[in-house]
Amino acid sequence: MTEILIGIVTVSDRASAGIYEDKGGPGIEAALAAILATPWRAVRRLVPDERLAIEAALRELADVANCSLILTTGGTGPSPRDVTPEATEAVCERILPGFGELMRARSLLEVPTAILSRQLAGTRGHTLIVNLPGKPLAIRTCLDAVFPAIPYCLDLIGGDRLDTNPTVCKAFRPQQ
Repeated sequence: MTEILIGIVTVSDRASAGIYEDKGGPGIEAALAAILATPWRAVRRLVPDERLAIEAALRELADVANCSLILTTGGTGPSPRDVTPEATEAVCERILPGFGELMRARSLLEVPTAILSRQLAGTRGHTLIVNLPGKPLAIRTCLDAVFPAIPYCLDLIGGDRLDTNPTVCKAFRPQQ
């Protein structure tokens, strides 16, 4: 079986400069290792909190690397340098607001500052792009909340088929 390519974009000034260890990207990979039954391989990018750099990474992963799923980590807060949602919105054809709504709702059960998060998701061609927070625990909380819908979303937009490990995450696909 062919490995599915999944884009993982860490957005961090400090990590991209080598000052800080990237914990978000490995956090996403650890979550995917547990959630997915389909063979997959990460296509990693590490970029600073610069809108044009984020947009370029997202376009390259969707249009050149042909990743059906791209997960970003970092840059979703309210600070002036947090521009991941704006970059994502700029490259997407359709925004799927339910992803951000559910991630914030689930995160609010753990921390009151979840209302400061601006994660969103959208599609670019056959690619689904989902913004996640930067901390590994928050990444897992958010992925656990939205991943049941991701495989069917990819089916609908013509992306690669992803199957989940049903003991960890039961993906929803309507009965045909």
